[in-house]
Amino acid sequence: METIVHLDQPEKHVELFGPADSHLRYLRQALCVRMTPRKEGVQIVGTKENVHRAAAVLDRMQKHLIRHEVLTYLAVEDLVKGQAPSDSEALALSKGLAVYSRAKAVKPSTEGQLKYIEALDANDVTFCVGPAGTGKTYLSVAMAVSMLKKKQIRRIVLARPAVEAGEKLGFLPGDLQAKVNPYLRPLFDALEDMMDFVQMRKLMELDVIEIIPLAFMRGRTLNESVVICDEAQNTSAKQMLMVLTRLGHGSKMIITGDVTQIDLEANQISGMVEAIATLKNIEGIGVVQLKKTDIVRHRLVQNIVQAYKDKQDREVLARKSQGDDANSKGL
Repeated sequence: METIVHLDQPEKHVELFGPADSHLRYLRQALCVRMTPRKEGVQIVGTKENVHRAAAVLDRMQKHLIRHEVLTYLAVEDLVKGQAPSDSEALALSKGLAVYSRAKAVKPSTEGQLKYIEALDANDVTFCVGPAGTGKTYLSVAMAVSMLKKKQIRRIVLARPAVEAGEKLGFLPGDLQAKVNPYLRPLFDALEDMMDFVQMRKLMELDVIEIIPLAFMRGRTLNESVVICDEAQNTSAKQMLMVLTRLGHGSKMIITGDVTQIDLEANQISGMVEAIATLKNIEGIGVVQLKKTDIVRHRLVQNIVQAYKDKQDREVLARKSQGDDANSKGL
């Protein structure tokens, strides 16, 4: 059987279909149908029973999106199971701080992201720890651009440590900017999604937006700025102290990183890990822990993160077991 489900809000097909069509892929797998976006709507092909069920779920998804202005992956799962998504969660997400984007308003997609936005709003210094794909960098850049457009700050400073992710790149040709661009590319990508290219370049030429290696922050005092230190798990203790002490009047600082992907030498302690342990109880400093359920990239990213965590847990248990065996033999 085949049918076409027409879209009530064609302009919101991205929200309906999910990031990289993740919602549609989940429906295909869960309901055993083929679903293909068409100009006039969504084509559904399968058995009569499965097609009717998929069409009903898609209709409920559209109504949920119209009512709450956001459709999370968890809400789609609930709708497929025939359960009503939590209205309180959806309402909280829809009322979350909307930050500026070139295409649309950016809103938190998960409860964890909502807590992140609230922490950014409430604190002058915020640490955000979480796996890849949870929106740590994207939401922090969106918040900074929003504050700049509202004239709440005068400058955005985006910085990353220039640490290779497990590989030595060797000599890179070109001037200084060409050498550091590969390290700063993720920040460029997020920024380009928030404003048009010409505007971004103009603001960079005026030093309203700076994208720099971490070392270039030494000796500065950054007033009326949003300072974002990305990939901070790769900072040393001295670097992290240097960054934190750049904070000036009327400024916010956002420190993001994934502590499971530290690329420092084995004997080095992550400055971010040390800073969170040292500063977490100071008023005005917020700490947010995003989880794999907050991942908004391709659905497989959640599975990949979980698989590596399970592997790490097994290795820890194996080492502990070996240590217990050695101790018992020693006795």
